[in-house]
Amino acid sequence: MRIAIIACEIFKEEIEFLTKDDPDFVIREYLEFALHDNKKNMRQVITKKVNELEGKADVVLLGYAICQSLQDISPELKVPIVMFAGDDCIDVLLGPDEYKRERKKCLGTWFSTPGWAVQGPEGLIKSFHLDSVEGFEPSYFLNIFFESYERCLHIDTGIGNNEEYTQMSKDLADQLGLRLECRSCGLKNLENAIASVKEMTF
Repeated sequence: MRIAIIACEIFKEEIEFLTKDDPDFVIREYLEFALHDNKKNMRQVITKKVNELEGKADVVLLGYAICQSLQDISPELKVPIVMFAGDDCIDVLLGPDEYKRERKKCLGTWFSTPGWAVQGPEGLIKSFHLDSVEGFEPSYFLNIFFESYERCLHIDTGIGNNEEYTQMSKDLADQLGLRLECRSCGLKNLENAIASVKEMTF
C-alpha cells in the first residue's frame, strides 16, 4: 500500500497530525499556499506533481479544496486521487453550514487556521502580491486591504499547541486592528478523505 500526499501547506499541520505515524503514507509534499493566486498555474503544477507519482504511489491524498481551479481534475491525472470536500480551506474545516454561519455573523472576517496563523502578515503580503509596488511598504496596502474587515477568527483544529497558534492569530489581529475571536472545529472532512484513500488501496 503506497499512499502519497500532495497538499497545500495550509493543511500541513492537520494532515501531519492525522498521518504522521502511518507507514502507508510513503511520499509527502506540501506545496506553497500562494499557488491558489494563479488558478491556471495551480492546476498545472498539481497535475504535474501527481502525474510524476505514476509507478511510485497507488493513490494520492490531494490535500486541497476545489479552490476555484481543481474541479473535475481527475481525468487529467495518471494516479487516482482523493480530495477534501469543500470550496476552500475554511469550508473544508468548518463545513459549509458553520462557514456560512460565521460569515453571516460578521461578513468582514479573516479566518485564521493554524496554517494561516503560521503564515502571519508576511503570508498575507505574499498571497495578495502586496510587495510588488515600488515606493510603498507592503504593510501600507495590507492595512488598506483589511479596512473593511472587523474580526480575526482563530480556529482551533484540535492538533495541539493552540496557545501558540492563538497568539499568532492575536498578533495578526493587533497589527490589522481587528478584534480577535476564537472557536474550535473537528477534522471530520480530513478524516473522511484519509479513510477513503485507505479504502482505495485494498
